[in-house]
Amino acid sequence: MSASRIPARGTAQDAGDRPNIVLIMTDQQRFDTIAALGHSHVDTPNLDSLVREGVAFTRTYVTSPSCAPSRASLFSGMYPHSTGVLRNDEPWHHSWVEQLADDGYHCANVGKMHTYPYEASVGFHERHVVENKDRDTPRLPFYLDTWDKALWARGVRKPSRVTYAERDDYADRLGAFEWEPDADLHADNFVGGLASMWLDRWRGSGPFLLQVGFPGPHPPYDPTPQALDPYRNRGVPMPVRTREDLDAQPTALKQLREHHQSVDHDAIVHLAEPTEEQLRRQRRHYFANVTMIDEQVGQIIDALERRGVLDRTIIIFTSDHGDCLNDHGQSQKWTMYEPSVHVPLIAWGPGAGIQGGQQLDGLTSLMDVGATVLELAGQDIPDWMEARSLLPALRGDGYDGRDLVFSEHARDRILGGTALMTMVFDGRWKLVEYLDPYEGQLFDLQEDPREERSLWEDPAHEEKREELLREIARWRAHSEMATATWAAPFR
Repeated sequence: MSASRIPARGTAQDAGDRPNIVLIMTDQQRFDTIAALGHSHVDTPNLDSLVREGVAFTRTYVTSPSCAPSRASLFSGMYPHSTGVLRNDEPWHHSWVEQLADDGYHCANVGKMHTYPYEASVGFHERHVVENKDRDTPRLPFYLDTWDKALWARGVRKPSRVTYAERDDYADRLGAFEWEPDADLHADNFVGGLASMWLDRWRGSGPFLLQVGFPGPHPPYDPTPQALDPYRNRGVPMPVRTREDLDAQPTALKQLREHHQSVDHDAIVHLAEPTEEQLRRQRRHYFANVTMIDEQVGQIIDALERRGVLDRTIIIFTSDHGDCLNDHGQSQKWTMYEPSVHVPLIAWGPGAGIQGGQQLDGLTSLMDVGATVLELAGQDIPDWMEARSLLPALRGDGYDGRDLVFSEHARDRILGGTALMTMVFDGRWKLVEYLDPYEGQLFDLQEDPREERSLWEDPAHEEKREELLREIARWRAHSEMATATWAAPFR
């Protein structure tokens, strides 16, 4: 199928001409976790094939470094301050999926979306919800998802911070445990298997959107023993963390580290001074989780082939945010460091006109996926949408990327030390602004790619700091104007 078969913007097509779209999202996957993109410490043969035959956007940044704000942004095509979802557990009910569903696509979700309420349809005809691996805390709303029911039916007590805390070594593991029940019951194997079953059993014949949300490699870092075996003695990159870096961090990030040390979020007992072996073990388990997901991606591709639709299907693979894994002494996300905000993004579909073999380093916002899916399906992009379609790049027409990418996150139960954290990045200079108290970070990633030396208070870089602060102000003003009418169709 030639590139011309990819629908142009606003072009209506017959159902048989429109591609199926499989949108695969992991939870908390760093950018440096795909071997074909230069990170050979991780085994990812199926993702490597997607990279070689597809388009990889190597500098993709999330609009928020936590689950719900990032996902609400991707599925609306707007920034968190426009969606009103600036932290987890804030309601969102609408998405561009509704537009596809209204135009003849059958829309199904298998796995995690992190909507709130958890089962909100947001346009899907059917949802088979699997949420976070570990929700065993009274702070979260009670909810039994599809995975909970499968574990119960098999008589398996769900592993969580409560069960892991019964271990004598719980406080030493940094959230790294081996999955002990049957391998098919692991959250990522379960979601991958359920997605493959859906492809084998759905009786429809029209175009479909299948969103597959893997719960991993979000903690607990819990690969099966078989998945962990190749990593047990493997050398892995160690965290970027020096005493100078930790001491120089803004108040909000120092408080964030302290909070993680006092609360075992997602079965991680975060330690102020972990040993090298603890850090190495945490990373080995995390990367083994990624390899498990890679295997399930291969199973989904096999199911598409069995169904006979692989040659007219576009696969998009990405993640909602990354994981610091003790880089800068931080646990998980809630920061604007590269491991937290920089994620993979791959689009594959040689039979549907994707011009493969491209690795593009232009700046990309994760929410651009939404506008891209709409155009792939022959839909118009709403005027208020802030996302930009990547379709020209998929056609092979070149890609310069965005001039700037932005990310933001508001105070929540975990990031309690700032009212609002905002990042702007131009490909070299990254500025992070913290409100209440007012502090900041400024990094030159060309000279300091590990983000260890903030230049926020350096008089020699005052002009650059003020320039990027003005960019944040202009961005918010333009954003408010562009999205002022977005909610009107839903009233």
